[in-house]
Amino acid sequence: MAKNVIRTVEQRRKAGRLLRGGCPRASHASTGVGRGKKRDIVAMIKASNQDRVETLIPIRHGRMLQSEFAFFRGTAALQAHDLAGTPSSGITVQSCGDCHLMNFGGFATPERNLVFDINDFDETFPAPFEWDLKRLAASFVIAARWRGFRPDQAKEIAAEAARSYRKSMREHAGRGILEGWYAKITLEDVRSVFGVNEQARRHVDKKAAEAQRQTNEHVANKITAPTSRGRLRIVDQPPLLYHADKRDVNERTLAEFFKQYRNTLAEERRMLFDRFELVDAAVKVVGVGSVGTRCYVALFLAAPDDPLFLQVKEARRSVLEPHQRHSPAAHNGQRVVTGQRLMQCSSDIFLGWSRGPGGRDFYVRQLRDMKVAPEVEALTPRMMRAYATLCGQALARAHDKAGDAATVAGYLGGSDEFDEAIAEYAVAYADQAARDYASFVNAVRAGELSTDVKPGKLEVALR
Repeated sequence: MAKNVIRTVEQRRKAGRLLRGGCPRASHASTGVGRGKKRDIVAMIKASNQDRVETLIPIRHGRMLQSEFAFFRGTAALQAHDLAGTPSSGITVQSCGDCHLMNFGGFATPERNLVFDINDFDETFPAPFEWDLKRLAASFVIAARWRGFRPDQAKEIAAEAARSYRKSMREHAGRGILEGWYAKITLEDVRSVFGVNEQARRHVDKKAAEAQRQTNEHVANKITAPTSRGRLRIVDQPPLLYHADKRDVNERTLAEFFKQYRNTLAEERRMLFDRFELVDAAVKVVGVGSVGTRCYVALFLAAPDDPLFLQVKEARRSVLEPHQRHSPAAHNGQRVVTGQRLMQCSSDIFLGWSRGPGGRDFYVRQLRDMKVAPEVEALTPRMMRAYATLCGQALARAHDKAGDAATVAGYLGGSDEFDEAIAEYAVAYADQAARDYASFVNAVRAGELSTDVKPGKLEVALR
């Protein structure tokens, strides 16, 4: 028996339209900054560094120093704080939580088909649908400025992300629930969005070929070498890849960790996992925002030349959690895995979670499985706009899978009012991010925040 009243698509659309009365679409241009909430950039960065590996924090700050775009990528908690002060539509979905343009890309489905989708869910949590879209749009303006695009081009790219999301959500609203669950963006869809432009076509083909090379064998060639006994072992490349202290990571702790992890897999995948033997594990520093959290790569072998690399990432509390009324997760690794399975069109067959020494939560996935990230430096304004179209489509598909497309579509409507508001927000928030970056740089110069960039090279790096 159904517990809730079954509503038609049109009834859900109407419910979405009615929400405009409490939160007009044009109101989303507000950045939420300066509404009485204390906002100390240095204090917030220091707070986000709590319980990170202390020796890696300077590397994190060094990566954030590279540009305003890098700083923005590393400060999801800062924008989450600001988003909590923005007008809310009242429509909650499973949110990515760190929805910037670098957290989309290509990867292989279990059927070995290349698809385009969101690929990072460390911060996933229930939140207003527009929070993901605002972070995405702002990331495009900041990236466009970093690339030297004109202001009107940057704003139009942000508007395109919102427009694509709105139009895609309208299409999803007219489909059945299962159809939405099965939807995906294929390589052919990507080619279609980028069009027949020769430069764009070559770029897509290049990234597709790159994805084909991102295999376990490719990783083995880059980070392992045979021992005197002929067995592969991860080669230390400090400070970004190194073996942990045996007091923290040893055979006993690893065996218990992967025993718990195995229990989170479906039975047939446990049988697959059992065909591999753990032979080595090391710390691997990844990303920008993740630097300093506990991340490892584990090497398994089914045969001397048949490797499997699993990435083990610490799962901390989502940056959205303090700003939402939803219950905290009992296990943050499970939170990440559940959010990823809810939002992605197809997820890694080895996706699971476990709890490590000290009670810290982790999730596990393949290190690389035909994964490929956007190459922002190679994008022209036209290509970045096409990429914004893809990201908007992928985000709409994800929100539809874990939410109600008809209600969101009803709220958004058929005009460009919401698109323009999001573009205005993105430009204003990019301005705010520039000011925040300047405050961060000044804090580094003053010695308030440590960095791995040597003093003599700091000013050169910041030019």
